[in-house]
This record gives sequence, structure tokens and C-alpha cells, in this order.
Amino acid sequence: MALRLIADFDLEKDVLPWLRVQLAASAAAGARGGGPGVLENNYECLRVLNVERNRNIIYTYKDNKGNVFFGLYDYQTKQNEHLYTFEKDLQVVSCSVNKEKTLLATSLVQAAKEGRSNELQPGSKCLTLLVEIHPINNVKVLKAVDSYIWVQFLYPHVESCPQPKNHLLLLSEEKYIEQFHIQVVQEDGNRVVIKNSGHLPRERIAEDFVWAQWDMSEQRLYYIDLKKSRSVLKCIQFYAEEHFNLMFEAPLDISLSDSGFKLVNFGYSDLQDKEELSEHLTLCVFTNHTGSLCVCYCPNFDSWEQITYSVFYFHKGHSKTFTTTLGSVDSHVTKGITFLNLDYYVAVYLPGHFFHLLNIQHPDLICHSLFLTENSEVIDMLPHSPLQSLSGSLVLDSRSGKLYRVLLNQSYLVEFLRSARLDCERMALLHCALSHGRDPRRLEAKIIQWISENISACHSFDLIQEFIIASSYWSIYPETSNMDKLLPYSSLLTWDTEIPGITLVTEEIPLPLMKVHSFKGYWEKLNSNLEYVKYSKPHLHYNNSVVRREWHNLISEEKTGKRRSTVYVRNILDNAIKVISNVEAKNLEPRLTPLFQEEDTHQQLLIGLMVSELREHLLRHLQGVEKKKIEQMVLDYVSKLLDLICQILEASWRKHNLHPWALHFNRQASAAEFAVFHIMTRILEATNTLFLPLPPGFHTLHMILGVRCLPLHNLLHYIDHGVLLLTEAAVTRLMKDLDNTEKNEKLKFSIIMRLPPLTGQKICRLWDHPVSSNIISRNHVKRLLQNYNKQPWSSVMDKSSFSVEFLPLNYFIHILTDIESSNPALYAFEGHDNVDAKFVEEAALKHTAMLLGL
Repeated sequence: MALRLIADFDLEKDVLPWLRVQLAASAAAGARGGGPGVLENNYECLRVLNVERNRNIIYTYKDNKGNVFFGLYDYQTKQNEHLYTFEKDLQVVSCSVNKEKTLLATSLVQAAKEGRSNELQPGSKCLTLLVEIHPINNVKVLKAVDSYIWVQFLYPHVESCPQPKNHLLLLSEEKYIEQFHIQVVQEDGNRVVIKNSGHLPRERIAEDFVWAQWDMSEQRLYYIDLKKSRSVLKCIQFYAEEHFNLMFEAPLDISLSDSGFKLVNFGYSDLQDKEELSEHLTLCVFTNHTGSLCVCYCPNFDSWEQITYSVFYFHKGHSKTFTTTLGSVDSHVTKGITFLNLDYYVAVYLPGHFFHLLNIQHPDLICHSLFLTENSEVIDMLPHSPLQSLSGSLVLDSRSGKLYRVLLNQSYLVEFLRSARLDCERMALLHCALSHGRDPRRLEAKIIQWISENISACHSFDLIQEFIIASSYWSIYPETSNMDKLLPYSSLLTWDTEIPGITLVTEEIPLPLMKVHSFKGYWEKLNSNLEYVKYSKPHLHYNNSVVRREWHNLISEEKTGKRRSTVYVRNILDNAIKVISNVEAKNLEPRLTPLFQEEDTHQQLLIGLMVSELREHLLRHLQGVEKKKIEQMVLDYVSKLLDLICQILEASWRKHNLHPWALHFNRQASAAEFAVFHIMTRILEATNTLFLPLPPGFHTLHMILGVRCLPLHNLLHYIDHGVLLLTEAAVTRLMKDLDNTEKNEKLKFSIIMRLPPLTGQKICRLWDHPVSSNIISRNHVKRLLQNYNKQPWSSVMDKSSFSVEFLPLNYFIHILTDIESSNPALYAFEGHDNVDAKFVEEAALKHTAMLLGL
């Protein structure tokens, strides 16, 4: 399954055995009123009421006498506690316990039984109580009204000693929210009582709201009120010491005027299934630590033929509305749609019909989100009962009484990657797996294995490109915020292909209006995201365009001999040395591939330039981050790029059982070498498009495999089109290893003719052959004549001791002799070991005759 559910709590396993022991002890002691009565076999009376910020779980049980028992499961100690028992047949609407477990707040209604008189206060439908439970003592009536009330204690972000004041939220069905301030004192040792219980301070913090959601982990209250029939989302952040702030207001383009009244994450009760509390819409707010703010909305669907739902990506400034047609309209497996918060993703789930995994960090391209439909594994992925998505990827199945942690199943994602048939599915699965990689090295190895087996499977994007960019991005993303704005996430900029089974409409939306001016933590990141949407046009993602231009300039200068400042070039090469050392230091196993064994100046310049430009890019846009940390992030990022390429090559070599000593020119290439050559060519193609560096030695290895695997005309075609590069190391090895058969002479001559002049002169000295002698002699003569000043005929002839009948050659020899004798140290002949003097004479004569047209 794409999602993995880990049960953190189960009523049947974690509470029921303890409850049986308590009931047995009570029955044996003949206790009355101090605990629940006899436990019957019908366990439906045992259910979860609330989950607090510290993950303590409040549950209730009604015994055979109708007494209401409140218990608490401590998430840290895994122990159960009895909190309180009401000896009346009541139905619980809501319940909450303060952090110190000294106060219990609850709202109750009369149990629906015929002929039963009202056991609550006359004229009231709902009674809200505050109970001292350390030890059990006084009961304070907070509300006795004819409308439902929900309660929730605040848990301030303070881990110190118990707080003298407690703060309690009351939400009324009459659409107002109040906050009570409750001061407690200790009496008679550890006994905790309410101070001035007759006059508890309170304040109204919201009115006329139609929807509210509680974020227990972050202590935030989201609510929607209607202003002139327009929905406005607001958020209150609660702090310690009675302090709270209205953080933002955001207009929502949804209609809630006729949707009734809805609460999210204020506990669970049977009342939520009743008509009074509308289930006609599903609306959730999700955030994560990166500063994202998403509102997920699904209106009441009138028919089961299709479903429409929207996601408002406020941190990106746009919304997306999705419409999907249901495959089987008869299978009504659930009341509505479920939204789940999965950190970097939001899951939209309708059991038996579809599963949509939405990428909320990078929602621009629909191919980065996974949509599955009519799949047997999707149908049974999650329980079919209603689920509550709590903070921190927690999900409560209130009907079964189970609390789950929902995680993306990495193993399933990789396996599904192997069987996926659509490019959009492969793209989404690749990113999803990398974003939740708990063992990156092992995960990368699995993905590389799949890539090597499906190198040509994708037609909409380059698999190697996407893997390198995405994996490098996720390796450094957790280091600091705003990386999603500064580093490329994908090799694609657009996606025009439709996703089968779903249609999409994207619209710009108004940004939230921040109501405070000083931000910390999550709010600072959200504000940064909003500022980026407002002012950062175009996008700030790094690309190698500047590196490409500067690298070409340096290579051109090298060819013309006009190299700029030595210090500048030295600094660039030092950057490359640091990266290469970093890559080698992180490699724990000996390499099979002969990489990093030569000084590839061109690739080192490219590596060093990328380090320099990326560092400047991040220093320019990452405010408040230490320069040393940025330099380390850049070093790690560029190292990761090279390491991934090395991993792909290593995996290919291991798969085909190749070894460095197998690469000899005097052997016929094997099928394994053909496969590795193909992989290397695809790597080269992928990196060239993005202008990414390659590990030094890559081009030499690629060239050697090309000579072994390709016919001569194909080889020269690859060389002429820049696919194979004639590195000095590769050509040197070729000249030394190959003998001078006719076939090899043709190959050597073809390659020498394609070498740059300086490299060609070096290589010719290694080949003992008339052709190399010809080239050496011509280059030497050219060098002598470059600065020649013509002298009178007589002065030259006087110095000559030669007597050759062919006068042009005689004159030419005199000139060369004169130049060499004028400065022997400057014009000393190099490479004479491979020069045949008679051949030089014949070659010079022939060349002169050709020039004279004889």
C-alpha cells in the first residue's frame, strides 16, 4: 500500500484489558459510584473522546447502569488512569483535560431515552462542567444552555513547572468562541482546587463563525466567518500567559452560507453524525514546518457520478480545482472524501474510487502529484470509516478507537515505480520516494537499478536528469528554509500532458493578509513564502547559464593562449579539488570504475565554476544564514551531483561484472561493454542539457568504450558531434596500446587529425610512424617560419653548405638552417626520436611541389 498505518493506540488492546481489571476489582469490593459498573460484552459504549497536544487520549465508557466513566491513556507511560465518573445516564458532547491532569472540562446532554426525565438543569439541553480531579472534588457549572458546547484546554509551549493558570476554549453551536481563564492553587499538600471559582474571567474571541478547526500540536484555532456572504478564513495563535494573536485573514472563494455548522478536531462524539451538525462539506486546513498553508475543500456532491474538490495553496498564491469521474457509482463505501496531512504531501482519498497524493511543496506541475483510480490496492488502502486527520500525520479512526501515524510506504513506492506505465506516475513516484527517504543511499541504489533497466521507458522527461536533480535537491533541502525557491526541484519547467481520470483548473487567489508585524518560527516562514509570491518575478531557481558562458570563455582563452588571472583560475580549481575530495571521502567502498584517476582540467573548471556561482546565488538570496554554512551546503550539493553519476556508473559496472583491467583495445567488445557504453552516453546527454559537471575520467572512460564498441565511421561521427571527447589520456592509451595494422593506422590517423594542435603535437611523439613524423616536421617548420624576416638571397646562400639540385628545396633548407642557428635554445627540435630524416626530406619536397603547382 502507498500509505503505511502504524497504530499508536488501540482501545481494544490498550484500554480494554485494564478496564476489565478495574471492573473486576470494583465488583469484588462492592464499590458503588467510585468506578464503572459491570462491563457487558457490548464494547460499543467504549469510545475515544479527544486527543490532546501531548497525545494523551481521553476516552469514555458507559456501564450497564448508564454511569459515564472518563479515562485517560498516557501516551508517554502507556498507562491508563481513571479521571471521573458521572452517576447519571448522560451523553458526552465534548471533553478535555488540562496538561497537569488536575482539571476535567466536559459538556453533556441528556441521553435519548423515552420516559426519562431531564437530569440536567431545567430548561437546558447541554451542561458544560469543570471538575477538580486531583483529587476528585468540586464540580463547577460553566454553561447550562439550550445549544451544544465544545471544550478544549490550551497547552502552552512551556515545558517547565505546572502553570498556575489554565485556559479553556468554549465553542458554542450559537457561533461564538469564548476563552475562560482558570487559576488553581494547591491546598492540603497536593490537592488542587480552583481559585475564585464563582468568578472565572472570560473573554469572547470570535463571533458569527460557521466552521472551526483546532490544531492541537501548534495550538492554533482556524475559523471561518461570513462577511457580506463572503467566507473569510482567520487564524488565532495561542501562547502562554493568556496571550493570543489574530495572525491572518484570507478570503476563500467557497460558499458556506447554507452549509450549517461544522467543527474539525474538537474531539469526536456521536452528535457529529446527526443532522444538526452538517456533514455536507469537508474542509480542512493543513500546514507544515516549511511555512505551507493549504485549505482543502470538498463541497456536498449531489451525485456519485463525479466529485470536485479544491486545494488552496496560499503559500504559492493559487488554487487548483480537481474533478474526477467515479468508476463505479453503486459502491457507496463512505459518506465523503478524506483529506490527510502527510507533511510534504496531502492525500485525498475516497475508498473504493481514487487516491490522490498532492505535492504541496511543488504543486505547479500536476505530474509531481500521484493520482490513482480503479486500483484494487487503492480500494483497501485505508479504513472505510470516517477518519480525522490530526496534527503531525496522526489519524484517528474514531469508530474503531485507533490512533494511527500515517506514513508514505517507501518500499511500496519503489515497487510501484517498477510497474507504473504512465510517465506522470513515474515522475510523481520518483519525487515522492525521494522526499521521504529515510535511508537515502539504499533508496538511491534501488532507483538506480530501476533506471538502468528502464533507461528509455520515459518519453516525457529524461529519467537520469530527473533523478539527479531531485535527489540532489532533497539531499540539501532540510538544511535551511527557502531552498525550494533557490534550487531546481525538477528538470521540467512545463507539463502539457493530461492525467487520465482527472481534470484540473488553476486560478490565482488573494494572499492572506498578515495581521501582525513580528514573526517567529512557522509564521516567519509563511510570511517569507507570501513575500516571495508577491515580489519574486521571475523565479529565483538556480541554473547553470552563467557557468556555461564563463566555462566557454575559459576554454576559448586556453585555446588562444590568453588565460586570465592565474589566481582566478587557481581558486576555481581549488573549489573542484574540495568537491572531489568530499566525494571520495564519502565513498566507503572501493570503486570499480576508473574515475578520479586523472586531471581533467575542463571538468575541474566546470565543477569549480558551479561551486563559485551557486555559492554567490545562495549568499545573495539566503538572508541570515552563515557564510560557512552556505559554503558547506554548496560543497555537499555539487558533491551529491557527482556522486549520483558515480553511483549510476558503479551500479552498471557491477550489474555487468566489468573490471578496469577488462578495457583493452586488443579485445572484442562484449555485450556488457555495449550496455555500459549506452548508459554512459545517456548520462552524457542528460548532463549536457543541464550543463552539469561530470567526474574527472568520465570522458576518457567513455572514449575507450566507444573505440571498443563502435565501427570507425560511427566512432568518428560521435567524435565530430561532441558525444565522445578526445581526452589526452584516452588518445595516449590508444596510441600506445594499438599496433600499426592497416585498420589501426586508419583509426589513429583519423583521431590525430581531430586533435587540437597542442594535444596533437604531444600525441604524435608517441606514435613511431611516418605519418606522425610528417606531422611533427610540418609543425616544427611552421613554428620556425612564424617569426621569419626575409633576408637577401646572397646572405642566405653564403651560409649554406648544402648542394641540392632542386633550388626551391635548397632555398627552403637554407632558411630553416639559418633560423635554427640564430637561436639554438629557442628552436631546438623536439620529438626527434620518431623522425625519419629521409622521410622529412621527401615530405618537404612533395609539400613544396604541391604549393608551387609542379
